[in-house]
Amino acid sequence: MSELSPLDPPDFAILRIEYMLHSLSEEDVLENPVEQFVRWLNQAIEAEAHEPNAMMLATATPEGIPSARMVLLKGVDETGFVFFTNYLSQKGHELEQNPRASLLFYWPELERQVRVDGAVSKTTRAESVQYFESRPTAARLGSAASPQSQPVASRQALESLQKALLEQYPNGHVPCPEHWGGYRLRPHRLELWQGRPSRLHDRVEYLIQADGKWARRRLAP
Repeated sequence: MSELSPLDPPDFAILRIEYMLHSLSEEDVLENPVEQFVRWLNQAIEAEAHEPNAMMLATATPEGIPSARMVLLKGVDETGFVFFTNYLSQKGHELEQNPRASLLFYWPELERQVRVDGAVSKTTRAESVQYFESRPTAARLGSAASPQSQPVASRQALESLQKALLEQYPNGHVPCPEHWGGYRLRPHRLELWQGRPSRLHDRVEYLIQADGKWARRRLAP
């Protein structure tokens, strides 16, 4: 077997798979998309999906330049989808200027995706502090020490910041920084995607109406 050059692309044709596990009907899903999402999330957990609460978060500048990254969902209810981060990070700056975002969940174990679009607002300070204090000590130290999205000289420099913080708080009870906290995305659109054979995938879209109720419809794959 000859060694490939780093610039040689793989044979994408051999990566193709058929999606066979489930189907999705707009008549079978729950009327409330958040409740339907929680149902699917619980099924992903039962299927032992890898980090089932991992989601891609897409933000954009006021000029429309997008950026995306993986974050973790830490709460979901009728008020929206909650995640936490450094407010001074790139996503924090973009959400400050353009408070709209999209989420994408992907559970290959179930051949499913969920897309969520909506407006974003900060959680209350009390919510942020409560979650921060529930985290393991190492996670609290790491979050408080890291100047997220800013250039750092080296890995050692970053670890030195964490070490200095531990020396300041030897018991590990570092307080929640003012620049760290949560965001809540309140959805106005949610789409369920179920892989099907021959690329005729099932897609069901929920859209919020003027009266606050949800309407749903099937989309072509």
